[in-house]
Order: sequence, then structure tokens, then C-alpha cells
Amino acid sequence: MADTLEILKTNLPQALWETFFMVGTSAIIGVVFGLLIGLVLFLVGSNLFHKNVFLHHLADFVVNAIRSLPFLILLITLIPLSAVLIGDPYTPAGGAIALSIAAIPFYARIAESAFAEIDYGVLEASVASGASTGQVIREVILPESLPALIRGFVLTLISLLGYSAMVGTIGAGGIGDLAIQYGYYRYETAILIVVILLLILLVQLIQWIGDACANYFSK
Repeated sequence: MADTLEILKTNLPQALWETFFMVGTSAIIGVVFGLLIGLVLFLVGSNLFHKNVFLHHLADFVVNAIRSLPFLILLITLIPLSAVLIGDPYTPAGGAIALSIAAIPFYARIAESAFAEIDYGVLEASVASGASTGQVIREVILPESLPALIRGFVLTLISLLGYSAMVGTIGAGGIGDLAIQYGYYRYETAILIVVILLLILLVQLIQWIGDACANYFSK
């Protein structure tokens, strides 16, 4: 028991920081670029705006292609890219690259779905009134879809938290790495239990905050 507490005291703060770094970085990148791609998919797929069948099919194919890969396979596939970009892919920064690539198409599809749920009549009225595409985006599309975008962000964040644990399989850090190195290889069952409880707690906290924000903006 004393050894377990010492391991947690020594390694848990660093593991949590690495997890927060990977998830936070990839969530920001995923939301920013995913939102843009989702917006492009919506605009070029709608008759009201800039319909472009070729561009829509191309973007749709790329998004689906990346989403079709299980994260562990994507993680391994991106090791050479991470090595080129940062030198050492077996670090939290390397893990953040893979998580970001996974998050972008995931959130792009969520954003596109959120935009598609907007009342068509509201969009049609905005365009008919002479509003530019930029004005429609700022005044109608984003405000109307905000609650759905927030819920999508929560879903993305929780998924990234789960994916970040997989990053530990290649030794890139985080609480997943802690669970594997000590809980699995050294048979420290208590370490595994602590990591599981932490993940459950974090997911519950993220979901609670996200639901509160979404409900606030739904009013």
C-alpha cells in the first residue's frame, strides 16, 4: 500500500498534466478546424449558399476516411508525421498531434449536423432579406446552433479523454501510460482502480459543465 501511494504521489500529478495538455490542445485544434470544415460542408451542400457538389463530396470523403480508422491504428500511422514535426513522437506533444487529427473530422461532422438542424425557413428568410453569407453565419447559423455545438464539444472532449488513455500504449504519457506501466506491467491493481475512478470523475464533471452551458444558451 505504501508503495502504491508513493507511485501515485510521484507520478500522478505529471500524468494528469500530460493528459490535460493532450486533451486540451487537441480539443482546441479539433473545434477550431472542425467547425470550419463543418461550416464548409454545410455551405457547399446547401442550395441557399454556395453549392458545390465536387467540393462537398471531396470534403465528405476526407472526413469519413479519417473517421473510419480506429484511433489506435491512426495513432500508429501518424508516428512518422509526429517524428517529422516534433522529433520525438513518444511524448505528450506527439500524442496531441494524433488526437488533433482524430478530433477535427469528428467535430466537423458534429458541426455539420448542428447546422443542418437549423430551421430552413429561418435561413431562407435571412438570405431573402439580402444578408450576406458572412452575416447569415454570424447572426443566424452560429447563434442558432450554439447549444448543439456545445453538446458536440462535450462529446468530443469526452472521446478525446478516452483516446488519450490509448496514447499510453505507445508510451507517450498521460494517465493511460501510468495505468499501463504500473497497473498492468507491474500488477499494481490499485493504480488501475485509481485511474479508472479518475476517468469516471472527469467524464462526469465534463458532462455536467457541458450540459449546464448548453442549457444556459438554449434559453
